[in-house]
Amino acid sequence: MTLIERYILRNVTVAFVACFLALTLIIWITQILRQLDLVTGQGQTLGIFMLVTLLSLPALVVIIAPVALFIATLYALNKLNSDSELIVMSAAGIAPGRLLRPFATIGVAVFALVASMTLYLMPQSFNTLRDVITNIRADFVSNIVKEGQFTTLDSGITFHYREKAGDALLGIFMQDERDPEKVAVYIAERGRTVTVDNQSFLVLENGSVQQQEKNSRDAAIVTFQRYALNLSVFAASEAETIYRPRERSTAALLAPDPEDPVYKLQSGRFRAELHDRFTAPLYCISFMLIAFAALGEARTTRQGRGVAIALAVAAVGLVRIIGFFASSAIVREPLAVLGIYGAPLISSALALFIIFEGPRVRALTNAILRRLSLMRPVTLRGA
Repeated sequence: MTLIERYILRNVTVAFVACFLALTLIIWITQILRQLDLVTGQGQTLGIFMLVTLLSLPALVVIIAPVALFIATLYALNKLNSDSELIVMSAAGIAPGRLLRPFATIGVAVFALVASMTLYLMPQSFNTLRDVITNIRADFVSNIVKEGQFTTLDSGITFHYREKAGDALLGIFMQDERDPEKVAVYIAERGRTVTVDNQSFLVLENGSVQQQEKNSRDAAIVTFQRYALNLSVFAASEAETIYRPRERSTAALLAPDPEDPVYKLQSGRFRAELHDRFTAPLYCISFMLIAFAALGEARTTRQGRGVAIALAVAAVGLVRIIGFFASSAIVREPLAVLGIYGAPLISSALALFIIFEGPRVRALTNAILRRLSLMRPVTLRGA
């Protein structure tokens, strides 16, 4: 790579990193604000809160990276134009292919980054996030029960506590009617929820357990000083984990289990998710080529650059909208796969045509127009 190419690569890389970090931070903050209820309303630890927000980062990278590369390419080319460096390079005989080389280098690097996210890291993060959310929801004491209220769950559990003192619950009453043949009632002065090996437990203190079988007047009462209840067992119906297509590995999408009930109901979504993962990295190349096609040629007027930037933004928006539309349509119509791959590939081909053949086409068009103007008949006016 020549000195000029390294200079261009350094400029576009710095612009990409700055834009990527800024966009990621802004969008990640919005995700953090959405998850604040985990700490304020559901009583989860700061560690769980940070884990949930960090697991959303791979999905953000997939969306942000192509846009950041597009903006960085526009910025670098516009800066080269503003400083007249691009004009000097063009006058020195640097071909478009050579000028494109540093942009293609960072484009391939971002392509590899997004591919690793979509094919491996993103489904892994969604899978882990599903497990974390399931465990959080299994802790119904923190998520569902309200102070001073009797709360009945679908599983047959009725729970009540008088008040909360710090992280301790006071005046606990719980009735377990999951087994109609054997009803159990737990009463305790206080209790506290703890997590051991990713499972939530309610540790009761100074209380009793009353168990009574159906059609029996006698009840067995056992007093205790400390008693631990596995909350995930009590909330088994909520704790059942069902993985959506986006939460499954790429290998599982390539060869799904035909007997999987989720696949039977959502086979179209499996197909859409698989093709989305393969096409997401292609947008990195497409957006970079569109930006280069718009500003890769030396321009001397600022107005011309403004129009070119506006056209590039419109083209990127149109390509992405077509991709989203095809992704939605493939759920019902398999032939929509042509649109999913066609949006980034055809736009890349058109951009390459403009980059390499655009000047020739414009020169040929101008020559034809000049010749046509010379061939116009001249009308002589008589005296």
